[in-house]
Amino acid sequence: MSQSLARTFTPKQLLLFALPSIIMMMFLSLYTIVDGFFVARFVGADALSAVNITYPIISLFFAVGVMFSTGGSAVVSKLMGEGNIEEARSSFSFLTISALVLSLVIQISSLVFLDEIVSFLGADEALFSMCVDYIRILLLFAPFSVLQTVFQSFFVAAGKPRLGLILTISAGLINMILDYVFIVPLQMGITGAAWATICGYFLPSIGGLFFFFSKKETLHFGRPVFRLRQLLQAMSNGSSEMVTNLSTSVTTLLFNLLMMYLVGSHGVAAITAVLYSQFLLTALFLGFSIGVAPIISFHFGAKHWGYLLKLQRTCFLFVAATSLLMFAAAFFGAELLAVAFAKDEPEVYAFIVRGMRLFSLSFLLVGINIFSSALFTALSDGKTSAAISFGRTFLFILLGMALLVPPLQVDGVWLSIPFAELATLFVSFLFVRKNTRFLHQREVE
Repeated sequence: MSQSLARTFTPKQLLLFALPSIIMMMFLSLYTIVDGFFVARFVGADALSAVNITYPIISLFFAVGVMFSTGGSAVVSKLMGEGNIEEARSSFSFLTISALVLSLVIQISSLVFLDEIVSFLGADEALFSMCVDYIRILLLFAPFSVLQTVFQSFFVAAGKPRLGLILTISAGLINMILDYVFIVPLQMGITGAAWATICGYFLPSIGGLFFFFSKKETLHFGRPVFRLRQLLQAMSNGSSEMVTNLSTSVTTLLFNLLMMYLVGSHGVAAITAVLYSQFLLTALFLGFSIGVAPIISFHFGAKHWGYLLKLQRTCFLFVAATSLLMFAAAFFGAELLAVAFAKDEPEVYAFIVRGMRLFSLSFLLVGINIFSSALFTALSDGKTSAAISFGRTFLFILLGMALLVPPLQVDGVWLSIPFAELATLFVSFLFVRKNTRFLHQREVE
């Protein structure tokens, strides 16, 4: 496995290595969209709004999973690059247990205060019961979603990205099929969507447990050893991804509250559809970043400074080229998105089309910012990565809302994301230029 990371990659080989992670992330996003499609078409716009209102709760578990997945993978891959295989195994085991313990704490706390949390998130009387029914089911099995997310990056670190892809696609197909079965023939409503999602969690998490318990693999579960330094390092390295998820939950709450205030529940349904499309289109950049991160971490641990410069340049060229494609897909696909989610809701349809075309400007820049953050996570510089993510997913969005919503109203809500991506681009540029100078200096030495 270490040899597969240690070799030098041509641009084509790099893309092929990252391709399973790209497909995996896009497929994960796709079956999230399918959830929304069935809810919107067969339950109603209010149910779609309820799903989005409860998203901040689920994002807490994604935040834990992604933090330990990306941050822990950077720690473990670096240890492997240094030749410390046994320590890598024990650290992997310890970090996985830590992620589960933290998820259980969040799960229990959320269930105890569920009614209060749903009220705080903005659910009115019409949406409250749907929100509670939906989120309670997801909370009962949320630790499985954390395991699924944790294993995504570690399959790549173990040199088995295709296995992670197979498990994710299989889980997605199960989710999609059961969405139809539970919602349409069985008429289980919004709870059917929740049960379908839960069933999708099981296969990757259980499959990952079987794989990593096998002693045949280079990276497998060993005897967990408590190492506070590594725990803090993993959490610090993955803090940017955690910040991204937590910030997204807060901004989603703000979007919902603003849309509810400006245009009502139809506005919430519209922004839910647009955010679903964002999940899918940004998944390409997230998957690429997850796929190449262990390679970057390995060569950073091995001190291959010249090759790191080449990797960085190749990755940014790929991201810049695909950003144009994502923008075109978002802009010209606005009406298709509206048909999928609001064919029989003219008001929601109009909001989606206009909103998506304004929102699509963000796809010109988001890939560069996502990879910039992931780059510093892979280089074990969690603070820089978190600074980029915090600006992109929270600080600059709030600034955009403050500046654009008063004069532009609903259009200001849509444009706050492109504004945030543009502001973050300047921050990313400064940090990446500093890192490039550092690598050049180390190469000369």
